[in-house]
Amino acid sequence: MTRILFVGQKPETVDFSDPALPPGFAANKINAGIAIAVEKIRERGWQGDTCMITPDAAGGAMLEAALRGAAYDCVVIGGGLRLPPKSLGLFEMVVNLVHKGASTAAIAFNTRPEDTAEAAARQLVRS
Repeated sequence: MTRILFVGQKPETVDFSDPALPPGFAANKINAGIAIAVEKIRERGWQGDTCMITPDAAGGAMLEAALRGAAYDCVVIGGGLRLPPKSLGLFEMVVNLVHKGASTAAIAFNTRPEDTAEAAARQLVRS
């Protein structure tokens, strides 16, 4: 069975005052989008796991543990980790941990939680 890991920042730790984020974003909206993403992954017949990390060393440890816990066909990195300029260091950490911990997995990027399955599908078709 195809296995997908969706990595994002834990919504409750996002700085929603950051002007780089779309207006109206809130933790409850992101959590609802994550639930939709998980359902869309299941609808495709895939196993979907989420790893919502904190923006600190503990978040890196959470991701490392998730990557050790299973073999993934694709890791989708959420837009919230790569879009705000002040998150660049966190994004780099995530990409490097995925590269090291899931070296055979495709890496995909979503634009919002709801299009996570589509992001994975783009990469899995190419594999």
